[in-house]
Amino acid sequence: MEENNSVNNGKLIIFSAPSGSGKTTIVRHLLEHPELNLAFSISATSRDPRGDEKDGENYYFLSARTFKDHIKNNDFLEWEEVYRDNFYGTLKSEVERLWKMGKNVIFDIDVAGGLRIKRKFPDQTLAVFVKPPSVDELKIRLKKRKTESDDKINMRIAKASVELATAPQFDTVIKNYDLDTAKHEAYNLVADFVGVSKKSNA
Repeated sequence: MEENNSVNNGKLIIFSAPSGSGKTTIVRHLLEHPELNLAFSISATSRDPRGDEKDGENYYFLSARTFKDHIKNNDFLEWEEVYRDNFYGTLKSEVERLWKMGKNVIFDIDVAGGLRIKRKFPDQTLAVFVKPPSVDELKIRLKKRKTESDDKINMRIAKASVELATAPQFDTVIKNYDLDTAKHEAYNLVADFVGVSKKSNA
C-alpha cells in the first residue's frame, strides 16, 4: 500500500473508544445509510471468537503464530498486542479490497490503532473518539455483556483510563451520554466529511 499515493482512494473514517463506549453500535448505524458509501474494515485478531462471531464477518480470526508472520511480512497497516499474545490489527489487503470497490472505509478500532492510521493518512482520515459518560458506566456496560471474566473486565477498565486521555489527539469527540443523540452527531460528522447532504432525522 502506497501511503503517499492515495489521492484516488476513498476516505477513511475511524471510530475509536474504550470497550463499552458504544462505538460499535454507532458504526453499525452509519453502515445502514447507503448514501454515505461506507464499507466496514474487518480487523484481524488472534483471540478466539466470542458467542456467534464468524470469521471473515466480525473478524479475521488468526492464530498468534500466523498473526506474527503477518507482522514480519509488513502486512498490517496497524497492529497492537492488546494483552499477551492477544493481537488486533488492520491488514493492508483489507483496506485495498474496499477501496477497489469504490468505498469509504469505516473502522471500529482500538484507540492506538486509530491514531496510527490517522498519522499515515492525515488528509483523508476522519478520526472520531467516542467518550462514555464515565468509567463507572463503562464497567456496568461491560458486565452486562457477560462475555468476559471479572479479571478481563478490570483490565479493560484500567486500559480505558489511559485511552480516555488520548481523546484530544482525535479530530473530534462524541460524548455518548444519549445513544440517539450520539448517532445523529456521528451521521452529520461523516456526511460532512464524505460530502453528502445531512439529514435532520438520521
